[in-house]
Amino acid sequence: MRVVQKFGGSSVADAASIKRVAQRIVDTKEQGNDVVVIVSAMGDTTDDLLDLAAEVSPKPRARELDMLLTAGERMSAALLAMAINDLGHTARSFTGSQAGVITTEKHGDARIIDITPGRIESALDEGDVVIVAGFQGVSQTTKDVTTLGRGASDTTAVALAAALGAGFCEIYSDVDGVFSADPRIVPGAQRLPEISYEEMLEMAANGAKILHLRCVEYARRENVPVHVRSSFSNKPGTWVKHIDEEDPVENPIITGIAHDRSEAKITVIGVPDRVGAAADVFTTVANAGINIDMIVQNVSVGGGTTAISFTLPQADGAKAMAALRSAQEPIGFRDVVYNDEIGKVSVIGVGMRSHPGVSATVFRAIAEAGINIEMISTSEIRISVLVDHADVDKAVRAVHTAFGLDADGQAVVYAGTGR
Repeated sequence: MRVVQKFGGSSVADAASIKRVAQRIVDTKEQGNDVVVIVSAMGDTTDDLLDLAAEVSPKPRARELDMLLTAGERMSAALLAMAINDLGHTARSFTGSQAGVITTEKHGDARIIDITPGRIESALDEGDVVIVAGFQGVSQTTKDVTTLGRGASDTTAVALAAALGAGFCEIYSDVDGVFSADPRIVPGAQRLPEISYEEMLEMAANGAKILHLRCVEYARRENVPVHVRSSFSNKPGTWVKHIDEEDPVENPIITGIAHDRSEAKITVIGVPDRVGAAADVFTTVANAGINIDMIVQNVSVGGGTTAISFTLPQADGAKAMAALRSAQEPIGFRDVVYNDEIGKVSVIGVGMRSHPGVSATVFRAIAEAGINIEMISTSEIRISVLVDHADVDKAVRAVHTAFGLDADGQAVVYAGTGR
């Protein structure tokens, strides 16, 4: 059987950790499996490389930054291969391009177009354990090295599992699976034995760091079950897979609570109350290449103007403000205000489709915790609220308790990162 395993940065943070991971891989190999491993950079290596680049150049070219950042995963892959070789098995490390990961040309956030795993297949046929540097590939057009975005080693792993016909993909981190909330905020968070692709997509999109969003999208599209486990224990973990909602076993109303502190809020004040004004505002933001999340438009007030608020990634805040300032005169709004002292809390579960009163429970729990809600956004299986940055943890705990999700035991984050 072919097994694809991915180990996060906390799992290979130092030499002792690499040796422990190597032993786990060898154990899998000795069970008669062909093993392909995707590995992240050691510990905080990527952040250290980014800091070094900033010291050398305030605005490094994206191409050269990708060349630099991909070195972290290559280091991990080579060191892990050495450790496996010392345990009596042959291992061969590959860069993303050597492994056949073909991507778009966008540096820093490339997308996987195709996987051509010929060299991996040959190495497996020769009995080698294959180690692949995650987070990277090669552009189909420019032939340059590209990176897939932070956390995208998960996506590399699922894509390779699909291309190699593996039965599932194991994602190892420093937590025992997917939990009903971040264990660092809610010590009584429950480990979920399984979660649907749909729910995991919402969790990942709304701040849960355990799996990369594009990894879950790819897994759902290719129907690759993902087994999320800890490299620090042998606990059963969580299966992310297709779940039949018509199953006679009653689905829980709420699966989990996610939170996100990486967003900011922009309010455009005094927008003319006329046809097309909102479109002009959001076209300006879209033309700057910025994705937005929550949107609220206030009721028109005296003077024929209104206010529009929306959230976006903090990293795009300066760019969005500059774009809107430049469009202020032609659109005709009065002012624009930026606030990054906010956080989003999201309640997720397919069970809310068939259970009334979920919204009331969410809002009552937050109100009883003395927290003011600034914005609200919903989907069929999600309710998100925007609160003050300082109230995020309290809101997560309040809602988690309100839906009876607290467990008796205490969840463990072995390396303190959640990845």
